[in-house]
Amino acid sequence: MAREALGDADPAVRAAALGALARSGALTVAVVRRCLADPSPVVRRRACEVSATWRGTGTATLRSSLRAAAEDADPLVAESACWALGEHADRRATGLLARLATGHPDARCRESAVAALGAIGDPAGLPAVLACLADRPAVRRRAAVALAAFAAPEADEALRRCLEDRDWQVREVAEILLAGETLLEG
Repeated sequence: MAREALGDADPAVRAAALGALARSGALTVAVVRRCLADPSPVVRRRACEVSATWRGTGTATLRSSLRAAAEDADPLVAESACWALGEHADRRATGLLARLATGHPDARCRESAVAALGAIGDPAGLPAVLACLADRPAVRRRAAVALAAFAAPEADEALRRCLEDRDWQVREVAEILLAGETLLEG
């Protein structure tokens, strides 16, 4: 029944069918890829969400489709794709995510991209994470958290500078991360 609902005229029904297939274990990469190309952003976003936990056959193909979805015209689809790429720890997406983190017009996408860079932890993403420390508060908070993934002197220095950020949540993240670092050293 859920598989047939993927062809329904209503995007909400198609998105629900995709979720049902994921919950039942009947989801395939082919179905997710087809839904990532759906004309409705509702379905494309749901496809990104369900793909985040995919660990079966075809993962490389799925990651490639997610990289394309990260550049979707709909910001909520792009945001979800960035998140899914982080969940997959897709190092091949580092350059794309760095570009989105520092240049996407939607702050939600920048925030999701910088969080994904932290989840991936590829040193090539560090310059973008550092650049995001000059963005809006929500993006700066994600960037501060992302710094924990990088064992580099410039990441440590940036985290210490976060202690002086004008946003209390950025300062709090820095305090927590630096306190954890002190506990590990002691």
